[in-house]
Amino acid sequence: MDDQNLLARTTKLEIAYTESGPADGRPVMLVHGWPDAARAWTAVAARLAAAGFRTIVPDLRGAGNTRFLSPDTPRDGSGVALAQDVIDLADALGIDRFDVVGHDWGARTAYTLAALFPGRISRIAGLALQFQPKGAFKLPHFSQARKFWYQWFMTLDGGPAAVAANPKGFARLQWDTWSPPGWFDEDEFARTAAAFDNPDWVPITLNAYRRRWRGGEVSDPAYAALREKLATIDQLSTPTLMIQGGADFCDEPASSEGMEGHFTGGYRRVVLDGVGHFPPREAPDAVADLVIAHLRAE
Repeated sequence: MDDQNLLARTTKLEIAYTESGPADGRPVMLVHGWPDAARAWTAVAARLAAAGFRTIVPDLRGAGNTRFLSPDTPRDGSGVALAQDVIDLADALGIDRFDVVGHDWGARTAYTLAALFPGRISRIAGLALQFQPKGAFKLPHFSQARKFWYQWFMTLDGGPAAVAANPKGFARLQWDTWSPPGWFDEDEFARTAAAFDNPDWVPITLNAYRRRWRGGEVSDPAYAALREKLATIDQLSTPTLMIQGGADFCDEPASSEGMEGHFTGGYRRVVLDGVGHFPPREAPDAVADLVIAHLRAE
């Protein structure tokens, strides 16, 4: 099947996605991160499709051409909400079991899916972010906290208005500082930043980060039971690959060390030297090789 731009309707969203590879291939969801777009997976998806996998690459809620069906739906940017969106998309496509490869927010989505829906998920790969036991956000040490300036900025009373005034400029700061220089050009950023024109990009961005560190943020009650369940899970039984950029200037490489005890179904962590926070873009062939080997492992 050629790469196709498609739409799927769920109870809350019209999800835009692309699909490539053989229609009867093993399905793999490729979930992008923040501040990024589905096009981050272009090179990796092509490799997976050529290897016989059916690749499905959605625009996250708040990004690209994905849209909420109702203005009344809470703009909840939590990992639980993103995970349920993936399950809803799989249901809409008639897919029972599938693999998930996620970067950044997508990595958190992959871990959350493995925690909450282990019967649906065969294997996962998480890029750039480590697993969070019980889905808990803990105040990091000073060095990491300094790198999280953008999160603290959004929690300020004036932060939301500042981000809304220049969302692409805010995103560009992260692209400029999270990886060694020279990994992208102006045209690629412009093409990606078009996904940030989504009217819900700012609300979802703000909710995703502010809810981590502040009380009183919008939370969709439809996910309450899943949140409660996630808070009890500190081990995953799904075979997991973790890919860490050795030159990640957002999430320090040391933050993903020593996680083996949280995985009962197999776990491998690979550090890509000289690669920053965006491995699918900076080292697509290395990522594709690792992911294909992981998905094919017995």
